[in-house]
Formats: sequence, structure tokens, C-alpha cells
Amino acid sequence: MLCGCLSASAQQVTLKAQLQLTRDGHRAKDASKAVIWLTPLGTTPAPPVAPQTASEVPQLVQTNKSFRPSLLVIPVGGKVEFPNHDPFFHNVFSLFDGKRFDLGLYESGTTRYVQFDKPGISYIFCNIHAQMSAVIMALNTRYYGISNSHGDISIPNVPPGRYELQIFHSSASPDELQALTREITITSGDSFIGTFRLEESNIAHAHMNKYGRDYDRPDPQSPAYARP
Repeated sequence: MLCGCLSASAQQVTLKAQLQLTRDGHRAKDASKAVIWLTPLGTTPAPPVAPQTASEVPQLVQTNKSFRPSLLVIPVGGKVEFPNHDPFFHNVFSLFDGKRFDLGLYESGTTRYVQFDKPGISYIFCNIHAQMSAVIMALNTRYYGISNSHGDISIPNVPPGRYELQIFHSSASPDELQALTREITITSGDSFIGTFRLEESNIAHAHMNKYGRDYDRPDPQSPAYARP
């Protein structure tokens, strides 16, 4: 049994990919925060995603009227904490694909938790501050990588086999991302799985509030803006 485990481990490879992000035909300076993930197909082993421990619960912090970080990738079933570090109220919500929730108004110094119990991409907004946005991806595979600012992506410990490859970037259109979905076969000698080109759009910046309406103009006297 030990020999079999060592043999399987020795066959695992670290896959590399390159993302090229452009806008109006020009190469973007920052190609970070693209995600490539591989889902095993057919007889390819699909080990269960490791459950999240209490110490591994990530935070999506609300600070300076923004979410930090703007992208989180977690295992299906994992939780995310949403602490409010701003000196005013926030109302975090997501009513799109992925996890649907509305945390309501909560004040500075308090926090909320959400469990993401199914795979999907959740777009996170604040119902008060329209400029706030983030993405949480809940994946049911352990084989994924996130691009750095140069567009370099690394996916470690991938066994040979058949996979569905998918890619995500918040600035790319769904149609463009869907067109890049493909089946690939990995062998023990593979290391580079390709260069992927995406065109930035404004899709991530256009959204309504949780009621499906345009955002109200900011009111400086509102408790959402004034220090509580």
C-alpha cells in the first residue's frame, strides 16, 4: 500500500499556465486574480476536497468602503467571515449565481459568517456603497491556481488523467469565459497547459442594489456614512 501511494504521488505534476489580459487591444499591466480550475472526468481520481478547519476560515474585510481581498477561493462547504472594520454600517449581500444571502445592516466592529454549501461563483456587494464588490468562488476540486500580476498560474499536485478546464476573471464576459472551457488530458510529462487570452470589460462594475434598483445618492447624514 505504501509503495502504491508513493508511486501515485511521484506521478503528480505541477501545471503552469499563462494569462494574457487585454483592454482595447492593449496588454493590461495587472493580470492577477484569474482562476483556473480542473475537475476530474471519467476514471480520473477525484479526491474529496479537504474540509475547512476553524483556523482556516478566511475573512472578507470591509474597510475604506471596499472589500479586502477582492477574490477568495474556498472549498465547497467552507465559511467566510465578513468583519466590518469601517466606522459606519454595511449591508453585504449576494443575489446572483452561487450563494444567495443578505446580511442586513451591521455596525462597525461587528462581524457575520456565511457558509458556501454548493459550488459556484458568488458576486459580493454592499447595499449601501455601490463601489464595493468582491468575488467568492466555492470549488469542489483541489486542483486550481490563481494568477499573479504577470499572469502566471501554477496548479500543484495534479495526477495524470482527464479534466474539464475552466477559467474565471471578474472583468471578462461570461461568454468569453465559457468559450475557454475545454477537456484536457494530463500525462506525467506535462507541465504547461497553455496561454489564455481574455479581454477586459466593465461587466463587474455594473450592478443594482439588493432590491434590483439603482443605488440612491449618498446621504452624509445617514448612519451608513456617519460614525455610529
